[in-house]
Amino acid sequence: MNQTHPITWVRGLHTRVPYAVYQRQDILEQEQKRVYEGPAWNYLCLEAEIPEPGSYRTTFVGQTPVVVARDTDGDIYAFENRCSHRGALICLEKSGTAKDFQCVYHAWTYNLQGTLKGVAFEAGLDGAGGMPPSFCKDKHSPRKLRIAVFCGLVFGSFSDEVDSIEDYLGPEICARIERVLNKPVEVIGRFTQALPNNWKLYFENVKDSYHASLLHLFFTTFRLNRLSQRGAVIVSESGGHHVSYSMVDAPQAQAGKQYQEQGLRSDQEGYKLADPTLLTGFKEFEDGITLQILSVFPGFVLQQIQNCLAIRQVLPRGVEETDLNWTYLGYADDTPAQREVRLKQANLIGPAGFVSMEDGAVGGFVQRGIATAGDDEAVIEMGGDSTSSSPSRVTEASVRGFWKLYRRLMDI
Repeated sequence: MNQTHPITWVRGLHTRVPYAVYQRQDILEQEQKRVYEGPAWNYLCLEAEIPEPGSYRTTFVGQTPVVVARDTDGDIYAFENRCSHRGALICLEKSGTAKDFQCVYHAWTYNLQGTLKGVAFEAGLDGAGGMPPSFCKDKHSPRKLRIAVFCGLVFGSFSDEVDSIEDYLGPEICARIERVLNKPVEVIGRFTQALPNNWKLYFENVKDSYHASLLHLFFTTFRLNRLSQRGAVIVSESGGHHVSYSMVDAPQAQAGKQYQEQGLRSDQEGYKLADPTLLTGFKEFEDGITLQILSVFPGFVLQQIQNCLAIRQVLPRGVEETDLNWTYLGYADDTPAQREVRLKQANLIGPAGFVSMEDGAVGGFVQRGIATAGDDEAVIEMGGDSTSSSPSRVTEASVRGFWKLYRRLMDI
């Protein structure tokens, strides 16, 4: 793939996407600077994961390793996980508690806010060696991030220009996050899934309500999600964030008829579950919504599928490699029976999930399919060319919205 050939992309047109943006190393490098380190809020972790002073988690902003810690003042801080001395990781563990962080390489020490506070043998030994008198520890701390917390979600940004988290999300997205994260949560499981494709292919897929009942046979077979059910798509003003939601109370006969008439692969009538209790849940949202998928640019997903609550964090690992971090949630006040339902329904999602295992493969199908098509482009025209909210989920408006914000940040 020619890394210097300019990408041809008509300004203001979001219905065509050049395949080259999924294939080029120079694009990935620009994304790190313009998107992940640009005016965006990146999901870091849950407040519940760092509940007390000294607790920490390590994560990433794009490809940049980051430490998130709660200091003794109770506030949350984040900084680049890179020692200012020789560039080694400061913190090697995924999570834990600490009084401070000491680089294993040469024992430079940082406090919980990421400030360099100690250099081994700074004054030398026996009057010889050591750092020069001009060395100032205050000038050698790793980069620090701004922190914003919303509904127990911890976001970080390297930018001083990013809007407040509430303005960044917009009122409709805020309301939809508050709908799910309306009380304290607990982590009930987590894992990382390796995807064989560019990160944007997965994030597009999350926003693509059109594919869900066509690709995922389980959705339509057991009537968890059909495009004929009541629902809608909400797209933020920036285009970068979205919500897709549906309810299972549409007229079932008509829903089945529409899929049958089109002869779709997703029409798999007659199948039954050996254990029907998998889908025997409990009502916990008064609005009747049984499926809500919400995304925040550039890589956060909050899901409610029946009683299965989860956060997905999308992270680039290379041009054709993505890490998808899953965090399963329950409410702190769950009864034992409710917690059992959530754990059982966790089988719906993930790399072997009854619903979403296909999502882990289809991005790779695209990556392989476009291998020699770098000068060609994808067609994203379902529902027209709008990047606005829609009462219909037979639309790609939220996918076009992603490209609207992406192109503005990337200036392409």
